[in-house]
Formats: sequence, structure tokens, C-alpha cells
Amino acid sequence: MKRHALERLTRWKDDPERKPLIVRGARQVGKTWLMKEFGKTAFRNVAYVNFDNNEAMRSVFEGDFNIPRLISALQIECGCAIKPSATIIIFDEIQESPRALTSLKYFCENAPEYAVIAAGSTLGVALHQGTSFPVGKVEFLDLYPMSFSEFLAATGNERLAEVLAGGDWTLVTALKSKYIELLRQYYFIGGMPEAVQSFVRHDDFAKVRNIQVRLLDAYDHDFSKHAPADVVPRIRMVWNSIPSQLARENRKFLYGSLRAGARAKEFELAIQWLRDSGLVHQVERVTKPGMPLSAHASNGFKLYMLDVGLLGAKSGLDARTLLEGSRIFSEFKGSLTEQYVQQQLRAELSISPHYWSAERGDAEIDFLFQNGMDVIPVEVKAAENLRAKSLAAYHAKFSPSVSVRVSMSDYRRESWLVNVPLYAIGQMRRECEGDYTANAS
Repeated sequence: MKRHALERLTRWKDDPERKPLIVRGARQVGKTWLMKEFGKTAFRNVAYVNFDNNEAMRSVFEGDFNIPRLISALQIECGCAIKPSATIIIFDEIQESPRALTSLKYFCENAPEYAVIAAGSTLGVALHQGTSFPVGKVEFLDLYPMSFSEFLAATGNERLAEVLAGGDWTLVTALKSKYIELLRQYYFIGGMPEAVQSFVRHDDFAKVRNIQVRLLDAYDHDFSKHAPADVVPRIRMVWNSIPSQLARENRKFLYGSLRAGARAKEFELAIQWLRDSGLVHQVERVTKPGMPLSAHASNGFKLYMLDVGLLGAKSGLDARTLLEGSRIFSEFKGSLTEQYVQQQLRAELSISPHYWSAERGDAEIDFLFQNGMDVIPVEVKAAENLRAKSLAAYHAKFSPSVSVRVSMSDYRRESWLVNVPLYAIGQMRRECEGDYTANAS
């Protein structure tokens, strides 16, 4: 598999002012594979330590933070010489050793010549439970399930990914039937590496679904293992409600859908836990497209799962929908498509979006994101329907430099609007940059 994050890691390695790096992401999105693969290809030696069930190494970090002492212990544990220019030090499941997490501060300050990278499946949860953190002494890399372009490469369609990246829209349109067929598969398979790898090996959607169900069961097990006992029932209520919350016409998260009379205060910790573990993404409503968007957030939000394939599995989506034309794109009132779009915004474009809705509720823009000094509105269409009533109303009210519609229709530019095909979301930011009106047709 090829992950775009490998390029980010290469830039980190070559940065003369690099700090220890923490890879964040939900369990099973490929953090361990990414760190080891990068170590294998970019360094002579890999000093890998997993702190889960490793009492000996945890005890090493209970002592002082003398770097030569730590390096000596790591060499014994890993069985290799640790040389700054030739070795990467990997700390996996670092949340199991709070002192190892603290040690990153001392690697940064006293031994910046060492390349240190860390990850933990519940690291965000551990930090909110009081684990000390080396603020300002580390860098972060957020890892998500495989994006659609990564899925193309993994399934032997790397040339199609290259065509998308090249921006030749005439060629992209000529190949659209191939993109749509692969996108249909991606909606079902999603981007969890194990599911993608199974499909590549076996071409069997039933095996993919079995993996997805097992992953969902593992996440459910994590609730009991890592969350406070009194919060676990509410975590499950929120987690299990997401498919039905997204299947409504208005996808705003409703506490009343959890149980009659439910209040936000009762479920704040449950939602925070799911966010910290990387299992859900919260998209907040803004009252107006001001800069920064976070300053205009209101009390409304939507919750999405980490992966479109897992959403389909949790919803019980039947693989036979793949055979029924474009039905899968509009399934559950288009919620799979909206899930897909927000997932690609994060994975492909490093965008954490917001959304906007009018006070009277008569117009809504699915996603907003900051692009330089602009706020770009994005309306999502699950089919080839090109009517963009809400987007037109938003454009008339706020006059953004460019408005974006993503749909199953071909790429096109109009006087105030660019339509980006769903399979080409990774090219959206490029289409929003530069002198838009000069290029409009």
C-alpha cells in the first residue's frame, strides 16, 4: 500500500528543525504500518518499542530522562545500535506509558538529532484523562482511513489516480465510467486498510463486510476497556445513533433521538470520548462565514463516522446495492455521500470543515472551509441533480469568491460556480485558488 502520509514523513525527516512526531488516528487506520514502513524505507535501523504489555520498558521511563540512559535501554530492548542519522525510534501505544510521552520533551530539547515518532490508539483519550503532555515540543500528523485516491493506487489503478492529480479534465471525463465504478466499490469497502487489503487479495465483498463487522465489534469492546464505566452506556447510545442521525433530511445531531428528554450535558463526555478516540468527527454549524470559522460556531453540529465503509456496515447496507446503478450514492437520503465527502476533505485536503444553515432553516450548506483569506461553501449532491438552490441563496447573501458543488456530474465551471465530480474531491482546493473569474466560462 502507498499512503500519502509517507510524503509528509519524508518532509519531517528532512526538516533541520524537526521535533518528535506524534501520529494521531483511530485504531486500525494503519498507524503502526505507516511508522514501520517509513522506518524501513528511510532509515538503516528501526528501534521499535510497543508499550502495551511491556512492563520492562515502562519501568525504564519511570526513571530520569537522561537521554544516554534511555538510548542504552532502547538498544538493549530493540537489539540494534541507535545512531542519530541512521535510526528511527518508534514508540507505539505510547499512552500506556505517560512517562514515555513526557520524554518526548527531553528528546526535543536535549537530543533533537534523534528521529522519534510515536502513536497510540487511545492517545487522545489518555490526554483528556490527565496524562502529561509535552506542549510545544512535538509535531502532529493526523492519519485517517485510506482516501479514494489511495484506494485507487491500492487496487492497481494508480494511473487513474495520476490522471486525477494531473487536472486534465477532458481526460478525466473520458474515463468517468471507470472512476464511478471504483467509487461505487469504495462506498462499500471504505478506507480501512485491512478491508482494502482483503478486497485486493480476494475480490470478495462478503469478506470485506466480515472485517468491517469485526472492527465495529473491536471498537465496541474498547468502550468498556478504556472509557469510564459510567460513561460507556452513553457512548454506545451516541455511537449506535449515528446512522439514523445521518439518515434524516436534516442531519443536525439531535439529543432527543437518543432518548426522550436527553440533554447535551448528559452526553458531552460520551461525544468527547468518541472524538478523542478518532471514531467520530464533529462538524460544527456556523452562523456566518466569518474568519476564523471557529469563532462563529453555534450550538448545532453533525457527527460523522470515521469511514464510509464502516457507516455502511453499521447501517446494514447490502452489497447488492452495488449492482443497482447509482443507488448506493443516494442511499439513506445521500448520507453515505455526505460521509464520503467530509472524509475526503480531511484525508485528501487536511480540511476540518464546518457547515452553515439559515436561522429559519430554509437553506443549508453542507460544508464550509477556509482557503487562505476565503471561506469556500461546498454543496453535496448524491446524484447528477444540478439544482443548487441553497448554494445559490448562500452565494447571493455572502458573495464568496467561488462556490463549489460536488456531484455525480462532470467537471464544469460557470460564472460563480465550479462543479467537481465526487471522485475528484482531492482536486477541489486547486480549483478554488487563483483568479477564478478569469478562468470561468
